Amino acid sequence: MATSLADFAEQINPRTLDEARRGNFRQATRVHGSLLAAAEERALIWMAERMPAWVNSDHLTVIGFAAQIATGVCYALAARDRGMLLAAIACLAVNWFGDSLDGTLARVRQRQRPRYGFYVDHMIDSIGAVAMMGGLALSGYMNPVIAVGLLIAFLLLSIQSYLATHTLGEFHLSLWHFGPTELRVLLAIGNLAMFRWAWVIHGRYRLFDIGGAIGLAVMLLMLVVVSLKNTVRLYREEKIL
Repeated sequence: MATSLADFAEQINPRTLDEARRGNFRQATRVHGSLLAAAEERALIWMAERMPAWVNSDHLTVIGFAAQIATGVCYALAARDRGMLLAAIACLAVNWFGDSLDGTLARVRQRQRPRYGFYVDHMIDSIGAVAMMGGLALSGYMNPVIAVGLLIAFLLLSIQSYLATHTLGEFHLSLWHFGPTELRVLLAIGNLAMFRWAWVIHGRYRLFDIGGAIGLAVMLLMLVVVSLKNTVRLYREEKIL
């Protein structure tokens, strides 16, 4: 079997291939077209410029991650005390603060670590999503099947996003003008609505079940449409004549 140049280089000096891979890392173009993107960006830059010097991006990442885990815990505890739905809103706000501001702070201070930031941020997002949807599944306000379905759809969309980032060089922070911030806003509104309309349509269906089912259908539609679009684009760009 023929030995590739990369394999040969790695055999001669293992550090050679590692350095080559680092040198070839290409930071993807960030594409953010969500409904709240412009206002959010202005707010984040304003906060980043006034952030104390001793606070760094890692601190904010930890804060955002802890808040997302806490959101899931609040949802689980809401099964016994619906006041925890309000606590979940506070946790969502803190999660937005940490998760959205960490990258902005790094860019404002010119302290970016593209590979580290991309990897850590999205691993944390995935773990946090499991915690949050797990909490919803235990809350009694959403059917566990719908909660698991939403989690699977989220992870599939995430995989699609990461593959598109690698193959197309574009990292889309939102799809169809809808991103993480809009999701947090909808969850917060839903939490407030639960105090009055936990059960809807003559008391037969849970509000979060209906909202979750609609969200699941939209996410799956996004997955199909975007995946087909990217597949066609890649086919055309690498068409064999």
